[in-house]
Amino acid sequence: MAMIQIGPHKLPARAVLAPMAGITDLPFRRLCRQFGAGLTVSEMVISDTQLWHTRKSHLRLAHDDNTPRAVQIAGAEPAMMAEAARSCMEMGADIIDINMGCPAKKVCKRAAGSALLKEPELVEQILKAVIAAVDIPVTLKIRTGWSPDQRNGLAIAELAQDCGISSLAVHGRTRQCRYLGMAEYDTIAAIKQAISIPVFANGDITSAEQAKYVLDYTGADGVMIGRGAQGKPWLFREIASYLNTGILAPAATTAEVQAVMLSHLSALHHFYGEQNGLRIARKHCAWYLQEHDANTGFRSEFNRLESASAQLDAVHRYFEQHGQTLQDAAA
Repeated sequence: MAMIQIGPHKLPARAVLAPMAGITDLPFRRLCRQFGAGLTVSEMVISDTQLWHTRKSHLRLAHDDNTPRAVQIAGAEPAMMAEAARSCMEMGADIIDINMGCPAKKVCKRAAGSALLKEPELVEQILKAVIAAVDIPVTLKIRTGWSPDQRNGLAIAELAQDCGISSLAVHGRTRQCRYLGMAEYDTIAAIKQAISIPVFANGDITSAEQAKYVLDYTGADGVMIGRGAQGKPWLFREIASYLNTGILAPAATTAEVQAVMLSHLSALHHFYGEQNGLRIARKHCAWYLQEHDANTGFRSEFNRLESASAQLDAVHRYFEQHGQTLQDAAA
């Protein structure tokens, strides 16, 4: 199959990393790229550039050397969104992604994120303003609609293409569904049939087999992986192998899981500084071990540690004590 193209950028793989607030920071994006993600998108940044002076915003806007560099912006005021896009481009962004999929109350209360799906006229104003403000591709992420009885994702998708959006990612739930129940892919399939720009299917894709099923079912060009990559960045490698060969790649070995964890935690400590890095490392550690730590209580112990070296030492000890058991269980 032909490579997915977003503007001038050809993506090397059909599985891309979804932007997730508090998760897809620079260390995690780099890690997912190493395992073959075709594209990684930054955490969402608010469109009010006057608030970008904070350390949190600086970290979210940090770029690495991988290209294309994609930055997601969120807001509900067309001129402000245009200015945010222009500023991101000036800071080195290669792609601007617009968030119209986030279901978080604090975002929707500001009539941003998936709340915009209720206002097609405002959607059109925002898309046209942002696209006119930059000379790099603009992409869009949406849900299938506001609620099951207001599923207007197809109309929004057609509007987006008419405005000049370069690609579209669709999460197979409405805003009202949040992350409950199962994602539905019929709306995504209908959207792919109706538009010609690249479409990424998103929602409940946690294995290589599910990725292939969703691609076959919807006809989408690619899949966007969100929660499925938490604690499992090698999922991108597994998807690429299965799509290319039809053969499931071997699971990550215990030694590889240990090496990835240690590298990732060290990168978090360095990127955020020790105090904040410790806190963020805790949730990633829990995700890495969610399939393995049913009885040892290691995560509770890990969450009480108060230095970077203590966290790294604890991971070393954990795998020394349980590595063979984990390897046998995975075999």
